[in-house]
Amino acid sequence: MPSSSVSTQTAGLVAVGAFAVGSIVTMAIVSSTKKNNKKNTSNKQQQQPQQKKQPQQQQKKYLFPATVGTKQPQPSINYPTYDYEKDPKGSFLKVCDMLIADIVTELPVAYDLPERETKWIGDMLDYNVKGGKMNRGLMVVDAGVLMMPNNVDDNTTLCQLAVLGWAIEWLQAWLLVADDIMDSSVTRRGQACWYKKLDNLWYIAINDAVTIETLVYKMIKRHFGSTNHERYIQLLDLMMETTMQTELGQLSDTLCDVLDLNDLTPQRWDLIVTYKTSFYSFYLSVAFAMTVAGINDQKAYDAAREILVTMGVYFQAQDDYLDCFGTPEQIGKIGTDIADKKCGWLFTKAYHQLANAEQKAFLDQHYGKCKVGSKEELQIKQIYADLGLPKLYADYEQSSYEKIMAMKDSETGAILEQAGVPWQVFEKFLQKVYKRSK
Repeated sequence: MPSSSVSTQTAGLVAVGAFAVGSIVTMAIVSSTKKNNKKNTSNKQQQQPQQKKQPQQQQKKYLFPATVGTKQPQPSINYPTYDYEKDPKGSFLKVCDMLIADIVTELPVAYDLPERETKWIGDMLDYNVKGGKMNRGLMVVDAGVLMMPNNVDDNTTLCQLAVLGWAIEWLQAWLLVADDIMDSSVTRRGQACWYKKLDNLWYIAINDAVTIETLVYKMIKRHFGSTNHERYIQLLDLMMETTMQTELGQLSDTLCDVLDLNDLTPQRWDLIVTYKTSFYSFYLSVAFAMTVAGINDQKAYDAAREILVTMGVYFQAQDDYLDCFGTPEQIGKIGTDIADKKCGWLFTKAYHQLANAEQKAFLDQHYGKCKVGSKEELQIKQIYADLGLPKLYADYEQSSYEKIMAMKDSETGAILEQAGVPWQVFEKFLQKVYKRSK
């Protein structure tokens, strides 16, 4: 058991380092695999005249011989009925239930996991991966339907899109489990943070976060690894790259704890939110759907990224605003950005652009040093209000919306339309977040 002198913030920093190392190693393997595939393809082409065609029965049965022999054969996949037209959220949740059921069924058989540990994972998943708005995950299905309208009645395609949607939701879940430890948060999605619920066993939440991450890659392999190897590698590469980007953003955010307030600039905020939020919360959903739709035009992905990163930066400014001025009933958590010394949109505007000497001195004395709900925190919120930040944010929100919508008739929009990505994909995503209040 960890020493009681070890703080949750210290443990959180260690956890972030572990997550990042894991991502770097896996990304290196994926990159090497892709290069070797190209090399092997080239060699085969050169040697083709000298080789005889292998009989069908002699071809490899398994794509992953190094690991398949360590497990019992997995049962066949039985997708639930997906009613996209009448019950999109209910159908999406059914896929999550299927994923959890598959995991708790497989773990004792394939990994010799005892009953107690298996129950722990099942309960932990039920508590942490559900309960959000599910915008990221649902958008994978929405985007896929818009790109592949002829497949709207194909149950397997809809469920596979939903699996990728849940891959993002589970990515979000393990990031939040770790983030709540690092930020010493109290509530999440209207309930106690997972590490808080565990009380004296809070440190197990670090392992739980890593476990959720590994299960993300298990679900992608199970549902895509045996059907289309090239697509599976593309999906895996996309997931790993996005995870890496997000963890680097998380590191830049966490290191604000040891920086001076002068270092918490608007430029640093933009860097943090681009990497910590935009890629996994916006770009990944659409890029997953594009990959399933068979789109391989790099210019199309670049164009989509430009729009969606812009949308993600706006979304995080919105999140920062709601953390300060939204109620716990609205946002499902207690806002802690002021107490946590966050490099947030409101703070960077106030401290570096708007505050007078007296207001800046108060921020120097109390920002990141006061408790949630304290009079000092309330005074900082009042400073934000006195500086006109609510109005400034409303103007920023409107200008961000107009900037994104203007891309429809730009070269960016034309590239996407030509590649088979209709503008409705981005408009639908924007509608989910524009002027949200929770």
